[in-house]
Amino acid sequence: MRRTDKGDLSLRCDELVRTHPILIDLRHRPAARAFNPSDLEAELRRLFRERDPLHPKFVAAVHYEHPTIQIELQQNTSQKVAGDVDIADAADIADVTYYFERDVKGESLFSGHRGLDVRVRGEPLLLERTLIYLLDEKFPPVLHERLTSGLIAVIVVVVVALVAGVTVLVITNRRKSGKYKKVEMKELGEMRKEPSL
Repeated sequence: MRRTDKGDLSLRCDELVRTHPILIDLRHRPAARAFNPSDLEAELRRLFRERDPLHPKFVAAVHYEHPTIQIELQQNTSQKVAGDVDIADAADIADVTYYFERDVKGESLFSGHRGLDVRVRGEPLLLERTLIYLLDEKFPPVLHERLTSGLIAVIVVVVVALVAGVTVLVITNRRKSGKYKKVEMKELGEMRKEPSL
């Protein structure tokens, strides 16, 4: 299970959690013309089926709007039947996505792979950017220790700002009122010096 806190260095997994859905957002380099959406979808589905033995039903949708490609992978626990991809199997959609991203970036983990070579009707699909959005079945736990320390830090900053603001207001009011008192005293002194009629 993923942790939301970066301070957890134990690297232990208390519970395996399936990741679904996964949205892969790709942007291809400018081509002479836009690809045919149905040809592009067929090629990407073939790629997932042949390269990573991923059942076609897990590729929920492929959307194409020049130059952006969105691939949605969906694999719920309720969809699992005998012979399907299991969490311990290497072809889980999260694993497929991980290896796919590495291949797109040209950082393949397998020897002999230089990157992803996809051709749509003979024209190469050159990808320049990839973003992957993951959603787990169960939300990752939030450790309250870090949340509490962050909340305390915010409260301390607010209190210090309030005290500083009040202090500045009090000092400026004293200076203003001190000047007025001196002026009033001078006026009273001048009135006493003048002869009365």
